[in-house]
Amino acid sequence: MVEAVQDAGVVVTGAGGGIGAALARRFAAEGARVVVNDLDAGRAKAVADEIGGIAVPGDASAIVAEARDVLGGRVDVYCANAGVGSGGSEAAAEAVWALAWDVNVMAHVRAAHELLPDWLERGSGRFVSTVSAAGLLTMIGAAPYSVTKHGAYAFAEWLSLTYRHRGVKVHAICPQGVRTDMLTASGSAGDLVLQPTAIEPQDVADALFKGIEEDRFLILPHPEVAEYYQARATEPDRWLHGMNRLQRQWEEATAR
Repeated sequence: MVEAVQDAGVVVTGAGGGIGAALARRFAAEGARVVVNDLDAGRAKAVADEIGGIAVPGDASAIVAEARDVLGGRVDVYCANAGVGSGGSEAAAEAVWALAWDVNVMAHVRAAHELLPDWLERGSGRFVSTVSAAGLLTMIGAAPYSVTKHGAYAFAEWLSLTYRHRGVKVHAICPQGVRTDMLTASGSAGDLVLQPTAIEPQDVADALFKGIEEDRFLILPHPEVAEYYQARATEPDRWLHGMNRLQRQWEEATAR
């Protein structure tokens, strides 16, 4: 058992399935009191009933106050997991870009705005951001997703460097492919880049809990992402050439 989360009040957004459900199950198994949030009320209730949690359905941006109330006035851990996997290029509709920005970035900002006054007053709190390897690297065929996941990572990083000396712990989870509905919806680009090394949602939860035990900010369920991230930073042109080769492979495959 991880002592840091025993009897903690935990909120997991987007927890009706996939990574969110796996996180909710793991927190509950570790002895936490878990609020399960999802836009789909039925899916939220199903997971909450399974783990002995409390379902608080609705927009992840607006449920902090209600979640705090049902947890007895205190949120100890907030998992900003809800996200949208918006594909497309620079030509994607502005509504697609706006939704990706709102869900993948601004929902995290709004939650932190609600949570931080209490956390800073008592000197403790834990913010878990489900980002994506796309937030460290990129993803072909998905400009809105890639750009906003970079934003989600940047915000998590900013929270950590700004408030760690005041007791706020932050974790950024950056997996590659995970066998979820979002991976299925990623289509041929996901088939090429993500499916070959895809892992289960439970593997992501395991990686997070190892990171909590080791007090690490960056959580990499796919360890090889560290090498790709280093290559991107130190040899950007070589890295971009390799990614462009993937782009061309994808274009050739979809043109057949």
